[in-house]
Amino acid sequence: MRLSIAHGLALVLAVASLGAAQGSDANPSRKTQASPPTKQATPKPKRTKPYQVGTASWYGGDFMGKLTASGEPYNMYDLTAAHPTLPLGSLVRVTNLRNGHSVVVRVNDRGPVVEGRIIDLSYSAARALKFKDQGLQRVRLDLVQPEQIAMLHLVAN
Repeated sequence: MRLSIAHGLALVLAVASLGAAQGSDANPSRKTQASPPTKQATPKPKRTKPYQVGTASWYGGDFMGKLTASGEPYNMYDLTAAHPTLPLGSLVRVTNLRNGHSVVVRVNDRGPVVEGRIIDLSYSAARALKFKDQGLQRVRLDLVQPEQIAMLHLVAN
């Protein structure tokens, strides 16, 4: 009986020591340390070439209610813009290069008529970009696809 108890205890100890040995290091001289958590690299957004960079201006109350090139009445409180070549209805992200503020506008008119300017923004767009008081500002234009707007709405909500 003593012999079977001794065999049983030996068996239990052998099994227990095997379980403990699985996590041990092969080199006992090395100290066991928890490895630091690895940082997963977050992909940086690709820097894309801007569609255009130049001077923007804005137009307001003098044009309120007048028909735009798209046939809709101009509303200075909408986020709209006039651009000489982009298709009407195009969405454009306009970034103020002085302060980094940006806004997405819809092209609904033609212009600007003043040489050297690349876009005329509505009053509200100029306010959003924080250059209403200056009248003119250097900006970057990036074309925006409608799917990108939908994704922005999902992220914001």
